[in-house]
Amino acid sequence: MSLPVIPAPTATTPSDGAFTLTTTSGVTAPPELAAVAARFITAVERDSGLALTGDTGITIELAPVDGVPPAVGVRADGAGTGGTADAVSAAGAGGVADERCGVEVSSGGVRVWSPTPEGVHRGLTSLRQLISAHLQDGTAVLPGTRFVDGPRFAWRGLSLDVVRTFHEPDEVRRIIDMLDLYKLNVLHLHLTDDQGWRVEVPSRPALTEVGASGAIGDRPGGYYTQQELADLVAYAADRYITVVPEIDMPGHTAAVFKAYPELGPVEPQTVDLGNGDKLNLGTLDPARDETWAFVEDVLDAVIPQFPNSAYVHIGGDETWGMADEDHAAFVEKASALVRDRGKRVVGWQEIARAKLDPNDVVQYWLDLDIDTMGDNPDAPTPPAELLPVLVEALRKAKYDAPKALEQGAKLIVSPVTWLYFDRPHADASADPEQEKARERLGLKFYGEASLEHGVTWDPAGIANPDQIAGVEAAIWCETITNSDDLELLLLPRIPGLAEKAWSHQTTTSWPEYATRLAQQSPAWRNRNWTWLQSTEVDWT
Repeated sequence: MSLPVIPAPTATTPSDGAFTLTTTSGVTAPPELAAVAARFITAVERDSGLALTGDTGITIELAPVDGVPPAVGVRADGAGTGGTADAVSAAGAGGVADERCGVEVSSGGVRVWSPTPEGVHRGLTSLRQLISAHLQDGTAVLPGTRFVDGPRFAWRGLSLDVVRTFHEPDEVRRIIDMLDLYKLNVLHLHLTDDQGWRVEVPSRPALTEVGASGAIGDRPGGYYTQQELADLVAYAADRYITVVPEIDMPGHTAAVFKAYPELGPVEPQTVDLGNGDKLNLGTLDPARDETWAFVEDVLDAVIPQFPNSAYVHIGGDETWGMADEDHAAFVEKASALVRDRGKRVVGWQEIARAKLDPNDVVQYWLDLDIDTMGDNPDAPTPPAELLPVLVEALRKAKYDAPKALEQGAKLIVSPVTWLYFDRPHADASADPEQEKARERLGLKFYGEASLEHGVTWDPAGIANPDQIAGVEAAIWCETITNSDDLELLLLPRIPGLAEKAWSHQTTTSWPEYATRLAQQSPAWRNRNWTWLQSTEVDWT
């Protein structure tokens, strides 16, 4: 029988005996792991209500882990992973990281070990799930087991749209907690778009005074102060999660033009999408000196606010109406400015139409087939004036990933089909109120997706593992109006993302996975998270 742990551990050996954890249990840790132990104790109480007040029962230590291969890909903090392809990744960055860990439960207690504090933290995350699944009446009887574990891919993340709906810092912290529970290590913040600007640039105050004022429709705007971002970055770092900023350009810049009209096109063009939003066809002009003064001001203000990220995401997507040569010129100069500031470049797949550096990372998302997109009868028909633009964009898109790989760049795997969490839920909910919400949440254009669908694929089906930087889901907020909406689309999908990004198992049995998923719900209830109570899962 499999352990109630997501992602599935690399190698598990059951054993006889068991160990009972109670409030008199605690953690024995060396000084260098004291902070890791303290965060674990706090997290266990939030997950389950069990307060570990003693100092024995669980031992954590720094020790090597055998039998688990190193992760492949790149880390958002720039550290290497110990793999054979890490020379470039680790150069000039934070050395070599190692998330491999071991957990052993015997009648004598629990032992968690790793070569690094980060790895110990990951092992304790598995232990948190075991405790939540086995807790009854304030006591957790843990079955005897031993497993070693480690990630398949080094970059495992979520792209969070905070523009179309602005999410306050407390809600972002809740999302960080979700990522942490499932061993995800990147929060990609989509900070700018047509609908708003969410990060301070002191030399350009109108970006927040004017550009941040709106969102989709009549939703309230907002932005993160430098202190709020510093607190979020630190909160994530305590959980070994790197926050990567995205400044989307040269398209998706209507909020910029609202704040600084002189940067925009002379005659802005828009297309009404019929959902309270509109598509803006204007872009920053790479031929104008004031464009680059603006880009440099933004980079100089934003980069220091994300000190743990080795990367800056420059967007580069959906530059409707922009000439190919202008788009390439913009991407190449913006990328050079990022590199001049000691950071590496990541962008949506369209940046592959420009010249790339082998250290660049390309986020592959457009796996939609233009020849079959009309097969979904529930999908809305695009406005007539938008259809030619979409057709052209999709026809170009199929060449992006091959172009990126030809230039030596790696891919972040984020395909719409599997990892766009703003797809409507296909599973019905046992909660009638959630059924009402399910009818309006998600972009019908993409078609519905079930929880089973989310785990019955393999990232290596998109590219060879040595060409993959990592795996990242995305959540866009066109239909999301508040935090409950956001969480309802994220859960229970985040564990499925983790299963594909971390676990070395290339195939997932839905019945077996659904059993493990069901046992996650006690922790979600204790944390007051909102999740789709799918009728396809026998929730604990």
